[in-house]
Amino acid sequence: MNTAVDKLVRILDLETLEHNLFRGRSPQVGWQRVFGGQVIGQALVAASRTVVEDRHIHSLHGYFMRPGDPSVPIIYEVDRIRDGGSFTTRRVVAIQHGEAIFSMSASFQVIEEGLEHQIEMPDVPKPDELPSEQELKEKFLSMAPDNVKQYWQRERPIELRPVDLTHYFSDKALPPRQYLWVRATETLPDDERIHQCVLAYASDMALLDTSLFPHGTSVFSPSIQAASLDHAMWFHRPFRADDWLLYATDSVSTSGSRGMSRGSLFTMDGQLVASTAQEGLIRVRKKG
Repeated sequence: MNTAVDKLVRILDLETLEHNLFRGRSPQVGWQRVFGGQVIGQALVAASRTVVEDRHIHSLHGYFMRPGDPSVPIIYEVDRIRDGGSFTTRRVVAIQHGEAIFSMSASFQVIEEGLEHQIEMPDVPKPDELPSEQELKEKFLSMAPDNVKQYWQRERPIELRPVDLTHYFSDKALPPRQYLWVRATETLPDDERIHQCVLAYASDMALLDTSLFPHGTSVFSPSIQAASLDHAMWFHRPFRADDWLLYATDSVSTSGSRGMSRGSLFTMDGQLVASTAQEGLIRVRKKG
């Protein structure tokens, strides 16, 4: 098998070079820089490889420092900061050309029982009530700009089903919120850590663009220089990344050429399984 999901699983299967040292590679699909979600997912794989199996990721916090170069491998160096009675802490630095491109702290915890509550899932149409990605391509892709066409024509490991398509075909200013159903396009192995790392990969989608909704533009606009600056994620409950998850995002602020967005991921039956937050660069390019 050589599908997009198979390729993603291979990309997340890092090569062990030495104790605490791992090597990852990027897909050779013509990207000018490494997708941020790939670096998050690979860094989480590297951290997880140094943690005993009864400890589960509950949060990660990362900073993007330089664009990744997809033509060369990425080295992930793990610092085993602490192994406590209930929590394990790791720090990961991703390195290319002798310089750090990304750093991440991650915390793992043994399974514990305790108090529980969660916010309610938004009331939106279910994915089977929405057009599939293939149906959207067939209906709208011919009218899209070349850079948008190129992005959507690639075989992708994650399917997205937006609840509202207005943002994709209009420059109308919209409220700073977005709802997307997301899932891996094929069945993943029955390994909890793979599902966590695939969701970490997918979580970098949608957040940055949501901060541009009120401004009637998108990350595809040539007038916008966009890049993720940091990324945080919290894992609340078990899930499968090959089942539909609702990604509900909103943007709380744009200022100083930065946009701040938050996200919540829900299962089909309304369980909140993860939360995200990200600040990104949304710089308006100067004309002339």
